[in-house]
Amino acid sequence: MAKTEELMFATEAQIDEYTDQIPEISTEKYLIFSSDGLMYGIKAELVKDINTDYTITYLPRVPNYVRGVINLRGQIVPIVDIRLRLGKLPQDSFCCVVVNVDGNEVGILVDMVEQMVDVPLDAILPVPTSSGQAMVSGMCTLPDGHTMLELDCELLLHD
Repeated sequence: MAKTEELMFATEAQIDEYTDQIPEISTEKYLIFSSDGLMYGIKAELVKDINTDYTITYLPRVPNYVRGVINLRGQIVPIVDIRLRLGKLPQDSFCCVVVNVDGNEVGILVDMVEQMVDVPLDAILPVPTSSGQAMVSGMCTLPDGHTMLELDCELLLHD
């Protein structure tokens, strides 16, 4: 009898015994967004807010990739343009993803938020050292075939 037929007529104890033998895959939820034609992922636990309706207040004497600050429900949040931070040209329309970096909230301007996905932890591979991808700590292939670059949020504010 095939395994599926055996399971169809199995008792609850037999099913529990069978499912105990199946290795559990550890996954982590990631928010996927696009910027300059690339797909980036941020661990969902770091994401505090996604905002498309905001007004950026310019700040003088900050690095060019810091576009200013926004007032998010009474909290002042610095805004980093991910395109400028990665040495790309800026774009006019953005979505702002607010993340918690070392206990501080930081907004990241991205082109578009795509989706939330569960990524198997063993699927995230180290980035080749010759790739030149600053602020990327890993990469993996998503179920839809796209490659996700894992953004290392801690490096956003460090030169």
